[in-house]
Amino acid sequence: MFENIKNSRTFKRFRKNKTSIFGIGIILFFALVAILAPFISKPVSNNPYQIPQHGYSLEPRPPDSSLIFGTTEQQYDLFYGIVWGARTAFKIGAMVVAASLIAGIILGGIAGFYGGWVDEIIMRFTDIVFAFPGIVLAVVIAAMLGPGIEKAAVAIAAVSWPSYARLLRGDVLTVKRLDFVLASKSFGAGDFWIFRKHILPNSIFPVIIVASLDIGSIVLTAAALSFLGLGSPAGYADWGQLIAMSRNWILGSGGNPFAYWHTLFIPGAAIFLFVLGWNLTGDAFRDVLDPRQQ
Repeated sequence: MFENIKNSRTFKRFRKNKTSIFGIGIILFFALVAILAPFISKPVSNNPYQIPQHGYSLEPRPPDSSLIFGTTEQQYDLFYGIVWGARTAFKIGAMVVAASLIAGIILGGIAGFYGGWVDEIIMRFTDIVFAFPGIVLAVVIAAMLGPGIEKAAVAIAAVSWPSYARLLRGDVLTVKRLDFVLASKSFGAGDFWIFRKHILPNSIFPVIIVASLDIGSIVLTAAALSFLGLGSPAGYADWGQLIAMSRNWILGSGGNPFAYWHTLFIPGAAIFLFVLGWNLTGDAFRDVLDPRQQ
């Protein structure tokens, strides 16, 4: 089986795509950091996501031999925040994707399967959600729910599910007209059984692929909410929170604009690379799996 996959045209085209290899390499690097976080930067409290402090001075410390990434304001360990922030990035990505998929599958599946007025109501509701800029609506929902990483995930999921619902609805509309589905109906099979056994397995794969490759943009939105004070609390290992701590030091100090470069550049680079990895991988999958490119 492995030899068949290895020799397949799709695998060969994917292997020749240099950007896909680079993107997957970045994702695997961050995944390795997240998995080995307890060994790379050992927790010092019962809550491993709480960044340790090396004092309470407002002015950040630059990188040195004891603190290789330096500290943020209030002396939060930047290296610890970056390492455990990788776990936070994957965690919030998984939470948002799971919640968005569940809502998208339920609403999109019902709309496509039953059609008629049910489809009209659900699709008009998705149009209303689409009418608002996603980040603006997420900010409003997060402000209503209050700060917290889980609440930020709910806010992002609330604006992410419509795209999955619409994509699944289109596939369900196609699959439900196929002969094996019509045959099941003629034998008296129930709607739920047909949907679970025939329609969903044959229409869900594109939605899952799209959702998994949206993790980069999800993490970027979560970082924006944290920067605005609507995501994780102060001291939580979250890249967006680390950038929020650098806002008072962006212009440097004493005429030196790069005096506190590490407070902005290091967490910004982590977000940039993480999002870049997912975007490159997503573009590669799109190009490789596009039937027009075969």
